[in-house]
Amino acid sequence: MAATSSRTLRLLTLLQSRRHWPGDDLADRLGVSIRTLRRDVERLRELGYPVQAQRGVEGGYALAPGASLPPLVLDDEEAIALVVGLSASAGTGVAGLTEPSVRALAKVVPVLPARLRRRVDALRAVTVPGSWGGAPAADVGADPAVLSAVALACRDTERVEFDYVSAAGTRSERRIEPFRMVSLGRRWYLVAWDLDRADWRVFRLDRVSRPRGTGARFAPRRLPADDPAAFVRERVSGGPEGHRVEAVVEAPAEEVRRRVSWWLSVQEEGEGRCRVRLDVDDLAWAATALGLLGAGFTVVAPDELRDTLRDLAGRYAAASERVDGAAHPGPEVVDAALAPGCS
Repeated sequence: MAATSSRTLRLLTLLQSRRHWPGDDLADRLGVSIRTLRRDVERLRELGYPVQAQRGVEGGYALAPGASLPPLVLDDEEAIALVVGLSASAGTGVAGLTEPSVRALAKVVPVLPARLRRRVDALRAVTVPGSWGGAPAADVGADPAVLSAVALACRDTERVEFDYVSAAGTRSERRIEPFRMVSLGRRWYLVAWDLDRADWRVFRLDRVSRPRGTGARFAPRRLPADDPAAFVRERVSGGPEGHRVEAVVEAPAEEVRRRVSWWLSVQEEGEGRCRVRLDVDDLAWAATALGLLGAGFTVVAPDELRDTLRDLAGRYAAASERVDGAAHPGPEVVDAALAPGCS
């Protein structure tokens, strides 16, 4: 269903970009058969988009000239997920993704229903990118409803109550004045003034549930840092779950930036090598990021990362010897099995 919705949105974008599309060209661009294309066109018509079809040698599809297009039909979670995903793609700096993502955002946001557009605009307005390359996080746990509710409270300077689960598993009810949301690495964080503790706090938004606006407005306080993203990075890397990772990579800095610039801080370290730094809350994620660089590297810090690498290396090596869950036979076993006379 998600793939179908994504393809339908892409079809709409293509139809908006040109007056007329031959059917074969549209099917090729979407990577589908003519039959599937017809079904997708019917889906757009069901949603209220006036798609015209023309038969014959020069047949194809077009949006009716002068037609007023209805709002894009998405629910709250789909709208938030779509904008977060496109914003992440726009911020990666990966060749071929940035400009199309920016164009898609420019087309999608204006045709959202007013209610959803208000939520999406609030999310974009109060989010500070914390990754070094500026890409918003693709959080695996944060609830889109939580993201949009907190974003609206940040924008409207409204006090909020929510349930929170700490790293130790302790549950509590928090009363806060939300300040900014920060996307860092794979996660979203909320910077807020904790009313009960009379201090600034950083909350992981995937641990927040049941956010409730109180209706009470507040005058924004001054954050004791110039940058909310730097404030979160310092709290995350200095906290019990945070790690500041540093490694020397045997590859030119420019090549490393081109591959994963949105994860790492990269600095030249002599010819053909560079020094990278990143803050993470999971060393396995740091090991994966370093492995994706496609070059040899030496861990500078922390020492615990070496243990993580050894553990992963052992598991990968063991997995490479298994076939369908069974140990892969060694070469001597294979040779014996192929020997004449063996049953």
